[in-house]
Amino acid sequence: MPPEHDPNLRQDQPAKEKQICRWVDQRTALRHFATYNGPTQSQQHIKPLHWYVACRLVLEGGFHPDDITPHPPFSVVHKKGENILLYDPARATGGERTILGGLKTKNVDVVVTKNGLGPVMAVSCKGAIGAMRNLTNRMEEAIGDCTNLHITYPAMVCGYLFVMRAHHESHLAAGTGEGGSSQRGRELQANDIVLQQDGSPVLSVRRFHSALRELTGRSGIRNDVSRYEAVSFALVETAGEEVGKIIEDFPPADSRLRAERFFETLYRHYDERYVYSAPDLNSITRRLAWSPASPVFDPGKGGIGSGFEMDFEPRVAGGGPEEL
Repeated sequence: MPPEHDPNLRQDQPAKEKQICRWVDQRTALRHFATYNGPTQSQQHIKPLHWYVACRLVLEGGFHPDDITPHPPFSVVHKKGENILLYDPARATGGERTILGGLKTKNVDVVVTKNGLGPVMAVSCKGAIGAMRNLTNRMEEAIGDCTNLHITYPAMVCGYLFVMRAHHESHLAAGTGEGGSSQRGRELQANDIVLQQDGSPVLSVRRFHSALRELTGRSGIRNDVSRYEAVSFALVETAGEEVGKIIEDFPPADSRLRAERFFETLYRHYDERYVYSAPDLNSITRRLAWSPASPVFDPGKGGIGSGFEMDFEPRVAGGGPEEL
């Protein structure tokens, strides 16, 4: 089924159904974020991105779906030494996981928990649809959340994934609304603009990028607890055929905040702390490699289907040293 017709992303769904984790690709999740025109208090504009992260942690990251909240629509069968991954929507759940922080409990969007170890990875997904004057508040919130979690779990790998609607100055000049259409959403205000006429980001967005750079790069458990192990910042197209696409020109190519570096950074820090440094726990902590014969990869056998694009390489057995 084409992503734009996916019934799991309809805005008129019952509230309970909107919470259940579903398999969506990145473009579909970001298209939903870029065009959603309902209230944002319920996080419905960003929920599909939570689902994408949870599913990618299974398919690419090799984490068991039973260890992830929200539970992705997958299940695992261990047979003849192979890990066979099944597409199993009945196993999917919604919601967030509550983590005991050093200052207060915190509901986190996507969490990986290992038996006997507690939460080992936490990913927060945040999105800005307008009102760029509030970016300072977003920074304060991000610093506080990271510090709070690392106080209790200094080894936990924390990721911060921030997406922003890339409203163009030309949309404001044309008097169009969000998504580039005067029929959708509220009317754009000057403070909502992210990209100038020449396509370059406005000063407040450049400053936000610079601030986020200072929040990433935590490499060891003795490092600054207010830093994340991985941070990603992406501007998302809101109009035309490119809606939902990440803008390639910003952040700069050498930025640590580039979206394509986010997941590999999470995996690297996880392996360094929980796998390579603790071989006696390998049976619990090692990331799984999926059998290439797993039905999840075959649409004809009840797989995840051809309507979505898998924009990453799944972690398949026989793929090389990353399986260790």
